[in-house]
Amino acid sequence: MSRHWTLAFALTLGLTLPVLAQDSDKNKNFDIQSTVGDLHVGSDADARKAGLPLYPEARLKSDDENRSPANLSVLTEGFGIKLVVVQYASDDAPAKIIDFYRDKLKKYGKVLECHSKKHGGDVSIHDDDKTSKDNKDPKDSKELKCDENSGPVTELKVGTEDNLHLVAVEPGDSGKGSNFALVYLYTRGKRGDI
Repeated sequence: MSRHWTLAFALTLGLTLPVLAQDSDKNKNFDIQSTVGDLHVGSDADARKAGLPLYPEARLKSDDENRSPANLSVLTEGFGIKLVVVQYASDDAPAKIIDFYRDKLKKYGKVLECHSKKHGGDVSIHDDDKTSKDNKDPKDSKELKCDENSGPVTELKVGTEDNLHLVAVEPGDSGKGSNFALVYLYTRGKRGDI
């Protein structure tokens, strides 16, 4: 399974989870455990499950079904994926939230700051000719990069394409305060813990 396909699959599932949950109580989760694999779909996502602390006095942004928190895990013998997406609002300016999360993300590695026109820009592999010249397998290159670098949304990314923490911050709906999303994505191609 290619990494681009895996990431596209994960993000698509993350965007469609609210639709799956519309008919059920918002506090319920959907769990299946079988000999083939395990599945968890729920709205039980929060900052902690995304691997980050919650920004002080932030409020869960759930004013419509498209902003419901999403927690997805699919574990099989052949592959696994975990995706946590949760959106918050704050009365503080975007710069304060960016500074807070830039510091908190450092525990996961080098923080990459990108600017985009909207949330959910593509995450892609940094393709470097030097990698192939060093006789390394190009499949091992999973470095994150910015696909575009202009726009009102600031994205802080850390990790790799297979183990990504992302914080996307933008000005609030009415030009006051901020809206921000916390995302955690982990994929694997063989059996292991997620």
